[in-house]
Amino acid sequence: MDADDLFRALSDATRRTIMDELTEKDGQTLFEICGRLTMKHGVSSSRQAISQHLAVLEGAGLVRTRREGRYKFHHLDTGPLRTIADRWPSDRQELP
Repeated sequence: MDADDLFRALSDATRRTIMDELTEKDGQTLFEICGRLTMKHGVSSSRQAISQHLAVLEGAGLVRTRREGRYKFHHLDTGPLRTIADRWPSDRQELP
């Protein structure tokens, strides 16, 4: 995983919303994710566009997939986010 891929994945509001949805209900299909984005957030992107967003998240290591028959389930993996926290520790003192 490349840090640039991680930051690029996080830079898009739709991808962050997809991550929020997977936090709320992990293991969704593309169809479920599209429905939730439309109903809860008014995101009217096509299934192809959402699929591309999921590919970017998967490329950054933030989403893992598993296949069951003809269904592909998407799972959030927050592990790569630790690289951000490790890179810039938050236990430093604030300047006055």
